[in-house]
Amino acid sequence: MSEAAASARRIGMFGGSFDPPHRAHVALAQAAVAQLQLDVLLVVPTGQAWYKERALSAPEHRLAMSRLAFDGLARVQVDAREIQRPGPSFTIDTLEALQAENPGAQLYLVMGKDQFAALQTWRRWQDLIQIAIICIADRAGPARAEAGFDPEIRLPHPLLPLQLPLMPVSATDIRRQITAGAATPQELARLVPEPVARYIERHRLYISP
Repeated sequence: MSEAAASARRIGMFGGSFDPPHRAHVALAQAAVAQLQLDVLLVVPTGQAWYKERALSAPEHRLAMSRLAFDGLARVQVDAREIQRPGPSFTIDTLEALQAENPGAQLYLVMGKDQFAALQTWRRWQDLIQIAIICIADRAGPARAEAGFDPEIRLPHPLLPLQLPLMPVSATDIRRQITAGAATPQELARLVPEPVARYIERHRLYISP
């Protein structure tokens, strides 16, 4: 690929634990591709999450569910590099790898308001905002993107908002409902893509031993 062609590429990264991936995740991926006019959006399930107090589900389950959830979406690919990388997962490492693999391309980092509010706790966040344009999705709830982020910090790129329909669904609530036995198969299929719902049932994920 020529340098001119590479410079025109718009590559998005959408990271998360995806435990499980749900319909709001899918809607966000579709919105990012369309609104940012991305050539490709890489969905990157985290490996060892340094920021999570609870233990995540086995990486092979989260990777499999991510592939089921995002399969068939135009210009969306599931990237397994953080699952395969030993040690804690850090977004900056993945962005630097993408930058090296795609010289001249513009990188976009897709995240929710809650993630942006905590951005200054991320490893090498100052370098991160130099590499990628931050794209913030609105989510249901009272938290504001500005909360906890120093307004005096000058970002090298304007923040880009992603418009989404109101979808008050979260992986935490889904896990809680399954653990409590409150999620019927029909309800689960309403919260997560049907292939993911079948996978959860088949592997009996999130059910207390």
